Amino acid sequence: MIDHRRLGRDLELFVSDPLAGAGLPIWLPAGAAARHAVEEYVRELERRAGYRHVYSPPLGKRELFELSGHLGYFADDMFPPMRLSADDEFVLRPALCPHHALVFRARGRSYRELPLRVAEIGGMYRAERSGVLGGLSRVRAISLNDAHNFCALEQVGDEVREILRLIREAHAALGVRPAGFRLSLRGPGEKYVGADADWARAEELLRAALDGVDYDEGPGEAAFYGPKIDIQIVDAAGRESTISTVQLDFDKPERFDLSYTDADGRRKRPVMVHRSLVGSMERLFAYLIEVHAGAFPAWYAPVQLVVLPVDDGQADAAVDLCGRAEAAGLRAEVDLAGSLGARIRDASRRKVPYVGVVGRREAADGSVALRLRDGRGLDPLPAAGALALIGAVVAARSADLLPAG
Repeated sequence: MIDHRRLGRDLELFVSDPLAGAGLPIWLPAGAAARHAVEEYVRELERRAGYRHVYSPPLGKRELFELSGHLGYFADDMFPPMRLSADDEFVLRPALCPHHALVFRARGRSYRELPLRVAEIGGMYRAERSGVLGGLSRVRAISLNDAHNFCALEQVGDEVREILRLIREAHAALGVRPAGFRLSLRGPGEKYVGADADWARAEELLRAALDGVDYDEGPGEAAFYGPKIDIQIVDAAGRESTISTVQLDFDKPERFDLSYTDADGRRKRPVMVHRSLVGSMERLFAYLIEVHAGAFPAWYAPVQLVVLPVDDGQADAAVDLCGRAEAAGLRAEVDLAGSLGARIRDASRRKVPYVGVVGRREAADGSVALRLRDGRGLDPLPAAGALALIGAVVAARSADLLPAG
């Protein structure tokens, strides 16, 4: 069975060291390169969709999380507070929404600014039990692709539909294959906040946004502050988890006294839409490593091109080609150590999408023979043409290794 923990070790993507602590994986250079490419893509996708990115600290004063409700409803999943003095107690945040509420209320807001979409790939922490931790799929330090969209009530339906469209676009580019949609609703118990009328309105809006989509209902799976749409994935072991989510929240705007000035000059409460297009970087990559068996699409492969001179006589030409590839924005390396066959096998083991072989003829005429990860080989191409071919596949975020057409 494919296991992201084994592949992560074999491909040197991440390491879990007992000295760092359980549930606190360290991203190695190859894994960090892939993650960085995905984060850049997500930020750009959001930017083009009207999101404004922020940075916020991964901890805050105890009072912030008392106000947000997290200490009252979520304390069992949080790390203990850190007391610096009698009046200064800090908490590692379990969610980003309290800080994003502070972004909204940093100044007065007008209805003309809505929807205001605040986004961040930010750190948060959950005090998970050691027995449930594993690789990247369940961790204590989480880097979440998160956003909070503040909008008028009449804007909620269109906002949720647009979020679902963005989720589908991101999933298609990354190779995520959703296993299903779930409408997560309240269940029995006292763990929920807010008025029944707000919950009913929120559920109605989410059902309308899911019109035409097959989904299951999950009573008892709602957040403590509102219902949500969860998009599920299944890992190689058959375990189901949530990768993307859209949540409606009438509670936080009330708690933080958020308001905007409407066209008639009156103050009104916004609705807060919590959403994540691709979830946490950790859970996302646990899934992507397995679904691609470590052979990521070229656009976020850790190394996109390895250049191999046949012998030492072509070393300078190989180094020059690697430099041109890096200047063109590609992640490239030169491998000079060992026989050509051993170096080709090593590139295959590392699942590098493109291997560029430079022999005497290629060095003499400025060309390169490309070998693709799937075993296909191309006739020698001028170096500029080979780099343009790889660049076109990367730019298109294609799942294939050759440009379309």
